[in-house]
Amino acid sequence: MFMKTAMAMCAGVLVAGSASAADMTGYVSDSECAMSRSTVKRATDWIVSDKFEACVKKCAKDGSPLIFVTEDNKVLKFDAASLPKATALAGHHVKVSGEVAGDTLKVASISAIPMQAK
Repeated sequence: MFMKTAMAMCAGVLVAGSASAADMTGYVSDSECAMSRSTVKRATDWIVSDKFEACVKKCAKDGSPLIFVTEDNKVLKFDAASLPKATALAGHHVKVSGEVAGDTLKVASISAIPMQAK
């Protein structure tokens, strides 16, 4: 009985440490902009819809890595395989399906959704 309990506990720890499936909305931003506004509670508090895309593309061109910013202003890195998908939507409000492991997002699908005017 003890062995079964111990094995079940170990299996639970392994599952808890693995990636979790995620469907969420947020923004494809660059790390420089997002990190400089990391104390704000919501992404919409700092994203100005008519300037965001141009700003993100300029910063990314200058070397700031693209990242995903959740609606509640949490930052996730894109895994290497997801970067081409994210790059196509730099500066956009997006809906993402994928997996989150720690602070990294692996994108299965990503699509633009309307940006809220500010």
